[in-house]
Amino acid sequence: MFRIKICGVTNVDDARLAADAGADAIGLNFFSKSRRFVTPEIARQIVAALPANVTKVGVFVNHSAEEITQIVNQVGLDCIQLHGDEPANIISRLPVAVPIVRASRSSVGKFESLVVYWALCRLLGRTPDALLIDAASTSEYGGTGGVADWEAIAAHRSTFAGTPLILAGGLTPENVARAIAAVRPDGVDVATGVEREPGRKRAALVLQFVTAARAAFDRV
Repeated sequence: MFRIKICGVTNVDDARLAADAGADAIGLNFFSKSRRFVTPEIARQIVAALPANVTKVGVFVNHSAEEITQIVNQVGLDCIQLHGDEPANIISRLPVAVPIVRASRSSVGKFESLVVYWALCRLLGRTPDALLIDAASTSEYGGTGGVADWEAIAAHRSTFAGTPLILAGGLTPENVARAIAAVRPDGVDVATGVEREPGRKRAALVLQFVTAARAAFDRV
């Protein structure tokens, strides 16, 4: 699983600068209502421009298993991120060879429901390969710039022992080191914190974020 992901990439230049900065993964958002939406055609161009060692993650929000599978195959994605309200039974219907990241917004009630969700997935034959925790929001599916509740996430860290935890939500070059020290995640995910506008990255911020995150991971 990736350690540092630059999400909401919408063009080849930003994808290349993320790779050059040392990011392990980039995220391509296929949610049509997102300000960072990309079509499968554009996503395929972005994937083709990246080296093999950069993980290409497709971000999906309430797509069907059939739609996700089609886009994975068309674009050449390495990983699926479910960022909506997808039911547990979709997990076992997705391509077996492609890892799945299950995203959730942080709140006490969400953590409790995630335990039930994971148990149901297990009963249905497949659990997600990683858990991504984003900032709490009732109106948007990520990319809000709001900061996740690090204290609550750290308190529930042991609940998902053995499952890689990816921290998102309001991360920036200035706070990512503190976030990693507080939560001790396996990976971090940023979109808004390295942008000059939605879907357009700022090269200096991407490099600062990756550098700070790598140094923080080395310390913990």
